[in-house]
Amino acid sequence: MSDTLQQINDAVITRKRAEIQGLVTRAIEEGIEPKLIIEDGLISAMDVIGKQFSDSDIFVPEMLVSALTMKLGLDSVKPLLKSEDSEPKGTIILGTVKGDIHDIGKNIVKMMLEGSGFEVVDLGVDLTVEKLVEQIDTIRPDILGLSALLTTTMPEMKNTIQELQEKGLREKIKIMVGGAPVSNSFAEEIGADGYGADAAEAVVLARKLIGV
Repeated sequence: MSDTLQQINDAVITRKRAEIQGLVTRAIEEGIEPKLIIEDGLISAMDVIGKQFSDSDIFVPEMLVSALTMKLGLDSVKPLLKSEDSEPKGTIILGTVKGDIHDIGKNIVKMMLEGSGFEVVDLGVDLTVEKLVEQIDTIRPDILGLSALLTTTMPEMKNTIQELQEKGLREKIKIMVGGAPVSNSFAEEIGADGYGADAAEAVVLARKLIGV
């Protein structure tokens, strides 16, 4: 790895938001391929952040700043990608179910997934089953990620899965769920494909679900 790529990597891990865009610009001027900047400089750094979070070496605030740092770098280099180099690992729809307007956790998951090379379509909060199914039918993502923070809204996850089955779309998509009251046993109970306890686990799960 070149010295500049290593500095980009370190800047994400150590949360140097003020430096990341200058380092990415320097890498571009040095002729480093944009794809390498993203994969070796930015994405590999978020892999380290995910492990640090899982090991409780860092916590949500630190992970969030690293994700924001990564996003600044990503925004600087993405316009330079050739079309053949910009294929995402997969497309993921994220949303918080009907009756629930909490989105902080979902937003962190989004940044972590984007930092890991996925294309993420964030549909927002308080999503009806009909809206979710309509967007899935239109976008045809690889994965649907559903979030709920209230126990009273958790049944909406099951309702969404049942509606996807009735519409003949369930077998065409992987579904992962998360949120404070959600558990692995609940995910199994409602027929989801997996449960992510936090943003780092969500990234690992997404990769596993589509084999990347």
